[in-house]
Amino acid sequence: MPDDFYEFWEFAKSLNSKCPSAAFAASLDLHLVGPYDLLAGKKGQKNGKRKPNYLRHWRYYYDPPEMLTIVKGDDQNQFHLGYYRDDPKEMPAFVVSNSAAENCVLKPLGENIFAAFNSLMEEKLKKTADKSVLELQNKLKSWAKAHHFSLETKTAKMKARDKKAVCKCFHGVGVVVPVDKNGIGYRPVPESHSSFKNLLKKIKDSTTEEERKVNFDPVMELVMCVQFANDECDYGEGLEMGLNIFSYGGEVFHKIVLNLLPLAYQLLGRNEYADVIKAHLERRRHSAELSELD
Repeated sequence: MPDDFYEFWEFAKSLNSKCPSAAFAASLDLHLVGPYDLLAGKKGQKNGKRKPNYLRHWRYYYDPPEMLTIVKGDDQNQFHLGYYRDDPKEMPAFVVSNSAAENCVLKPLGENIFAAFNSLMEEKLKKTADKSVLELQNKLKSWAKAHHFSLETKTAKMKARDKKAVCKCFHGVGVVVPVDKNGIGYRPVPESHSSFKNLLKKIKDSTTEEERKVNFDPVMELVMCVQFANDECDYGEGLEMGLNIFSYGGEVFHKIVLNLLPLAYQLLGRNEYADVIKAHLERRRHSAELSELD
């Protein structure tokens, strides 16, 4: 985990030594979760009923494998924050937010969790002059400055990462894959976002199995394109298409996502993400009750 993860826990402890995870509950309705649960001493089976799967711990419906939830907010909107990293072997590129009850869109809030919280407080202070939030923001700014964490919402590193992205994807933050000097590594899915969403909508709206089979045909042709791309080392196409179908959502697409994403991650050397997507789709839920621990 990055340095800001641990330092933010120290900051939370300075605000609430007994329960750092709830240090921001009263003022911002935010709780530290995910890997922070381990720092808080939570472990073991949830209610003693089943063995916890850490790959699913606080994994919301639209969270791609690249996202790791670290903060939960409003349960109604299923608002949460998470680190986003393109490769599991790398440090996070930035912190994003998502409201899973609304859509799949991921919004970058800064390079680290201090910047993300500062961004959220800025938004809240535009709506209401809450003195407790202002006081909290001043404390956060002082702590971040003392420990050299940027509070910019768009840093030079984030801009450099954006330039490496080969496509946008439905979730909005793009995909980064290795592309050599000859352009080998990525080729685009041969459908615009709007036309591809229309294809998926037809499948989801199908009322009979026969109709669904017919509507799946154009998508299966695109899957064939991915197979050709993989043969020619353009692994990014399968990743893009798989993530877009995952982000569109729907159990009817789980089988095709499992055909695309685990292989794409394995070909890219991101095997950990193949395990994550398999675990997620085994129990993918529209819910805010996503803890795997007591």
